[in-house]
Amino acid sequence: MHLPENFLSEYQSAYSQFNDDSQLLIEKWPELRQSELKRVIALSQFVTDSLCQDDELVQILPDMLEKKERCSTYRDRLATLLQSCNDENCGLKVLRQFRRREMVYIAWRDFTNNWSLDESLSHLSMLAEAMIFETYRWQYKLCCDEWGTPCNASGEPQPMLIIGMGKLGGGELNFSSDIDLIFTYPENGETQGARRSISNAQFFTRLGQRIIKALDQQTFDGFCYRVDMRLRPFGESGPLVMSYAAIEDYYQEQGRDWERYAMIKARVMGSEMYPEYQELRQMLRPFVFRRYIDFSAIQSLRRMKSMISSEVRRRGLANNIKLGAGGIREIEFIAQVFQLVRGGREPSLRGRGLLETLAAVKELNLLDNTEVEQLEASYRYLRRQENLLQAMADKQTQTLPEHESDQLKLACAMGKETWQEMLQDTQNHMQVVHAIFEQLIGEEEEESTAVKKHFSELWDMAHKEEVIEHVLEQDLSREAPEKEAQVIIQFKNDLAKKTLGPRGREVLNKLMPKVFQSIFLHEEAEFGLPRVLHLLHKIVTRTTYLELLDEHPAALTQLVRLCTASPMISEQLSRFPILLDELLDPNQLYNPVPLESYKTELRDYLARIPEDDMEQQMEALRQFKQICSLRIAAADIAEVLPVMKVSDHLTYLAEAIVEAVINQAWLQLSEKYGEPTHLKDREGKGFAVVGYGKVGGWELGYNSDLDIVFMHDCPVNIYTDGKKEIDGRQFYLRLAQRIIHIFSTRTASGILYEIDTRLRPSGVSGLLVSPTEAFEEYQQNDAWTWEHQALVRTRLIYGDKPLALAFGDIRHRVLSRVREKEKLKQDVAAMREKMREHLGEKKIGRFMLKQDKGGITDIEFLAQYLVLSFSNEHTSLTRWSDNVRIFESLASQGVIDESEALALNNAYTTLRDEIHHRNLLNQDADVDESRFIEERTCVNEQWDKWFT
Repeated sequence: MHLPENFLSEYQSAYSQFNDDSQLLIEKWPELRQSELKRVIALSQFVTDSLCQDDELVQILPDMLEKKERCSTYRDRLATLLQSCNDENCGLKVLRQFRRREMVYIAWRDFTNNWSLDESLSHLSMLAEAMIFETYRWQYKLCCDEWGTPCNASGEPQPMLIIGMGKLGGGELNFSSDIDLIFTYPENGETQGARRSISNAQFFTRLGQRIIKALDQQTFDGFCYRVDMRLRPFGESGPLVMSYAAIEDYYQEQGRDWERYAMIKARVMGSEMYPEYQELRQMLRPFVFRRYIDFSAIQSLRRMKSMISSEVRRRGLANNIKLGAGGIREIEFIAQVFQLVRGGREPSLRGRGLLETLAAVKELNLLDNTEVEQLEASYRYLRRQENLLQAMADKQTQTLPEHESDQLKLACAMGKETWQEMLQDTQNHMQVVHAIFEQLIGEEEEESTAVKKHFSELWDMAHKEEVIEHVLEQDLSREAPEKEAQVIIQFKNDLAKKTLGPRGREVLNKLMPKVFQSIFLHEEAEFGLPRVLHLLHKIVTRTTYLELLDEHPAALTQLVRLCTASPMISEQLSRFPILLDELLDPNQLYNPVPLESYKTELRDYLARIPEDDMEQQMEALRQFKQICSLRIAAADIAEVLPVMKVSDHLTYLAEAIVEAVINQAWLQLSEKYGEPTHLKDREGKGFAVVGYGKVGGWELGYNSDLDIVFMHDCPVNIYTDGKKEIDGRQFYLRLAQRIIHIFSTRTASGILYEIDTRLRPSGVSGLLVSPTEAFEEYQQNDAWTWEHQALVRTRLIYGDKPLALAFGDIRHRVLSRVREKEKLKQDVAAMREKMREHLGEKKIGRFMLKQDKGGITDIEFLAQYLVLSFSNEHTSLTRWSDNVRIFESLASQGVIDESEALALNNAYTTLRDEIHHRNLLNQDADVDESRFIEERTCVNEQWDKWFT
């Protein structure tokens, strides 16, 4: 066999890698085989490596090459080898060695060009089928020994069918191709013959996993095939194995056009399985081949064609003989166009192989004879070139080499003198194919802008990872295309589990390119993408919401903007899609209810629901809170509201809800028991709610609890005036319990607020509702210093005038008591240290905004200490419960300098602002320790001033 002079050095280099024993064996080879060896190992590193690793192969290869055909004995020989295996490692070794030896034989015949393309493809496909099916038989027996034999309800053993897709199914496998498989079994049931039965689904899933591992796992001896299961129903997110009935349901209900396209080539592995497969094939035939001439397929085919063209343009695939313009894929596509459109009426078009399909196209005069012959010739040329290209190093590639030595090797393998001569032949074939391709499919309607095509591709090609990554990287200049591609692919895979119906799928196909376009207009699209897709996944089965977003661009824009800015909002919208209606009017969305109007707005909102329908009233309260919170957050994100105003809105909203809940609870109890009789000659309910902490200080955040204490002024020996009379103080206890119930019950819209009443006198062991005199007595005689600190940040958030006056007097008297300053200082400092020990969660290199030294809690403790220390001298210091106005009051009374008050307030609002925005982003309240140095220094200086 002729070897060009410039490859002699390649041969000598390859030959020098053989050990002495191998070289001695080669010297005994027939002269023809020695001559062929020079050519083959000069051109193929794969063959060289295989011979170097396997001395026995060097010995037996000449005898192997004497046989013109080996594929008919693949199964029997492999089955015999596997039967002698006593353990899994032995089986893995046998499989890998068997494949490598037979692939050397195939490569040898390819590089010496002494057989046809059909023979090469047939051997490659039958080898893969033998490997798959004999692995199945080997593992099926082992699994039956372990878990019993899977049987149907009648006790008949059930097999697992392995369906080969793509080129494997068509009998046209590449040299280094993946194998695309689908696993299925006829009927459900349980295993029989083992001590413990398992379901057939469980059995076949375990069997499938073992088969994949046996073929795909990388061992010392390499691997057999990359196994791709993504073509199965529901893709990667679906079950590994499904019964016939489940597969039929899937394709009838949810089958996509591309799945029709893929299913044309489906073929069961193992000839003995053909009878079992006929039932399933008959079930699937109506899905793949319509009974009429299916011109409806043309539009989807045009979309596929547009994707191919865009992929070629995007990836610059002129040198790719599969994906480039006029490449193998376009020939396959041409053949399958006729199969999809006319296969239902023409049985001759239902074949799996490409060449047999082209023969049928020719017979039916669907294309000009010359064009069919050109397609056949080009296909044979390009497929031979593809196999040789892959056999050079057993690598899955269809891109013509760029390195000069590899170019010369491929040209030589193709029988050409020069690279340019071979390249010209390749280009001629591809130009002919592309011309037929363009003429046959026609153009899809152009989008209004080129940019839109990219977003359509992100949706249409979501099953092709490399395509999505390329669009993201090249067309959209994304910095993390791999990560974002995974988000999109996972989203589409997850949708496969949903039952959308034709209308839902149609709306989704229209909507998704718009969604992607809107997301990637944002600088922070990396955050918006997963959040928006998560939300869509939650609402996708509710077609009305999809149509709302599709038909109202402004609503989609607001949705993307809010989700991109805040995971908190995206989670809220995901959980409660009714809020999507709020997106329709941006003017209303970004304008929260005026502070003074929350109570009247809530009264109006509840007025449309009957008073006695408590379930609906509770649901309406939650919905009102969600709507208002969404508007506040939207205004916050749009920077319409500063952080102090955001807290004001959230606080006023909470107060309005507290009032409405009390009214509901009161209505329920008074209907049953009447009202306490001491209320007859006065207005109000004789009931109050004291707000502590954030609600007490007008500083509520989006996720804040309500720290509250209940009070009443009901004298002893008072009863209610209803049909069912109870003690007045018992009435108020039940009222508080009912209030907590309304707040805490989880309805379809979640809970209203988390309620914490542990700050009441004596904590959890104390009365749930305190009489005013008992509250004062406890504060004056029994309360700890930390409880007086807590009292600094309190105010009445609900209550009639007598109770408001009573609480104000109690608070003032307690806070303005004369205190021994040294003991107060020790108590406050000790409590601060105790809190830091219990609540501090130190992270290396991070500053915890609340609990670390110089943080918010230090500022709050300073305010509380100074109020408790100086209120006896400056009684106006008890007026306010929020830190900002406390520091202003301390400055106005001369306790601290104005500059100190300003610096503390600046530190406080700056740190609060950071926490607040981290809440919107669902992030922990810690930052890099290099931040807020100035604020922390200010706080630490003040702490040292007062506590050291």
